[in-house]
Amino acid sequence: MTDTAAKAPPTPGKRIELTLRALVLGCLLAVIFTAANTYLGLKVGLTFASAIPAAVISMAVLRLFKDSTIWENMTVQTVASVGGAMSAIIFVLPALVMVGFWSGFPFWESVLICAFGGVLGVTFSIPLRRALVVNSDLPYPEGVAAAEVLTVGSRGAEQTDSAVRENAAGLWVVITGAIVSAGYALLVAGRVFAGEAARFVKLPAALGGGATGMGFSMQFALLGAGHLIGLAVGLAQLFGLILAWGIAVPILTSPDAVAWMTANGIPTIASTIAPGAPAEELAGTVWGREVRLMGAGVIGVAAIWTLIKLAGPLITGLTSALAANRRRQGGQALELTEQDIPINIVAGLSVACLIGIGGLLAWFAQGNPTLANSTALLIGGGLIYVVLIGFAVAAICGYMAGLIGSSNSPVSGVGILAIVIASLLMLGVLALAGLPADPSVIAFALIVTAVVFAVAVIANDNLQDLKTAQLVHATPWRQQTALIVGVGAGAVVIPLILNLLNRAFGFAGGPAGIADEPLAAPQATLISALARGVIGGDLRWDLIGLGAAIGVVIIVLDAVLAGATKGKMKLPPLAVGIGFYLPAAVTTMLVVGAVCGWLYNKAIKGTRFADVGRRMGVLLASGLIVGESLFLVMTAGVIVWTDNEAPFAMLPEGSAWPAMAAGIAAFAVLTLALYAWVRSRSAKV
Repeated sequence: MTDTAAKAPPTPGKRIELTLRALVLGCLLAVIFTAANTYLGLKVGLTFASAIPAAVISMAVLRLFKDSTIWENMTVQTVASVGGAMSAIIFVLPALVMVGFWSGFPFWESVLICAFGGVLGVTFSIPLRRALVVNSDLPYPEGVAAAEVLTVGSRGAEQTDSAVRENAAGLWVVITGAIVSAGYALLVAGRVFAGEAARFVKLPAALGGGATGMGFSMQFALLGAGHLIGLAVGLAQLFGLILAWGIAVPILTSPDAVAWMTANGIPTIASTIAPGAPAEELAGTVWGREVRLMGAGVIGVAAIWTLIKLAGPLITGLTSALAANRRRQGGQALELTEQDIPINIVAGLSVACLIGIGGLLAWFAQGNPTLANSTALLIGGGLIYVVLIGFAVAAICGYMAGLIGSSNSPVSGVGILAIVIASLLMLGVLALAGLPADPSVIAFALIVTAVVFAVAVIANDNLQDLKTAQLVHATPWRQQTALIVGVGAGAVVIPLILNLLNRAFGFAGGPAGIADEPLAAPQATLISALARGVIGGDLRWDLIGLGAAIGVVIIVLDAVLAGATKGKMKLPPLAVGIGFYLPAAVTTMLVVGAVCGWLYNKAIKGTRFADVGRRMGVLLASGLIVGESLFLVMTAGVIVWTDNEAPFAMLPEGSAWPAMAAGIAAFAVLTLALYAWVRSRSAKV
């Protein structure tokens, strides 16, 4: 669907849009998708956009009401997707546990951080709508796809029998994908199949003698996420993976390189590892302690570059929003599709949130003896930081969502940049107030960053939803109201899920849970390390600087590649940075998923059901993510309830059963079978 194709409203019926039943259904779906995304984010550092599966489920449920409309389904999708997007706050909040400040997630503090930051994400993105949606040629891949799904499946549209069949078939595709992925995850939990295949090696002396490794995580949630990110982003992540594990790790673990760095006074973690250590320990430690910091540098430079490119559109958007408000106040009627929440109400909501944030920061500072005497300074600095950096990250994330989609937009990179800036500002506070660098100072920086991150993740999702709303001619102010409701639904659920997962699994670098293997929480681990390093004065700025230099080179390569191929090929710098700091097994499976999705779309290209098949592929990917993630959240509940780290074990640990070989075979067969089934089902619609 294009903007041109969407000029005529898709349905002439009564404008039933922002209804109680839509809000209730949206909140229920928000709870489901928030739980799924929370687990997925803590496990592998990625979340997925839930707009399309939410739209499909909404259309199936609201079809029971004869007066349901495409706009009402849009409302459900908006509430559900923004609630699911809010789960990305888990890229920051667990860091408070990792640094030892929280032992769990206090309910009201966590809810207020999410709610205040989330509502600011909505209000900050309202003036951006005109700049980045209305007056922009950004593709918004997920927003356009969601509009296609809504147009085809909603009651009130001029539907054919095939459109009705597609809606029903799409729901079954989501359900089937969820059942298969959950079933496979059950067998992994039962030790019937291995969840990961990996191999680490030490290279021969001719290649430097360093260590490296490769592997892939056999998780259908990752396969689905890879399908959604697409081939271009997947290959960019593969490029980052190769830079990290094919170049950086072997060099930094090479005996000659380690000896040279030691002789020249350059710190290296490899020199602290015992000679003869296994390749996995050597390569994994160097990647986790050094190479990921390079990735942070790449991401930071890419985020700054995005903000520079956005300066013009940002000014245009603000000017347009103010002009629309003047026309409204002058009595000039605006078209429904141009009616945002009035700018004075937007300003009032923003001020109310900032007052709430100020109160939260004051309560936090007064509760800590180290910070109590500097409360006024901390509140003032914190609020200025939230306003300036918050609006900047709203613009960056909104732009990236428009460029590569909400699922692909690496908001965690913005969080990394935000915590470095916040920590540097806290150093200034320490100097002015003469405070010691104790854990409460680090925690304050993390809380302010969490608020800014909530702004980022909501802006990242909001503009995608507002693009869908534009294409189906929904009323912006109603959608923006639904966005605020979705923020509330997600904010209430997140601390409950986090506490459950913390008790069951724990987080890497934090207190242990009942199960032996903690959740990796890669972004939170990195963010906590950055906060400690900046405030403690031992951050490896040389590695971040090297990553920044690599980021500049990648930006240049991206520009050259895009120019040489007239935009057909790109090398997204943020995606390359993700390839640096996600575990290799995760990135590899994401690339596999991206290739599978590309091969599937190529196979159906040119057929009469190509468009239907492409949409069904997206629904299958969404179902794969939801099924496995919800099963593993349920598993956390069972672990806590039974106090058993392996409640579904079917085989004893260390049994002779070839779990890895069986898992690889089963995963490959199921993947082929699922894509073949979806292709066949699409052909029958």
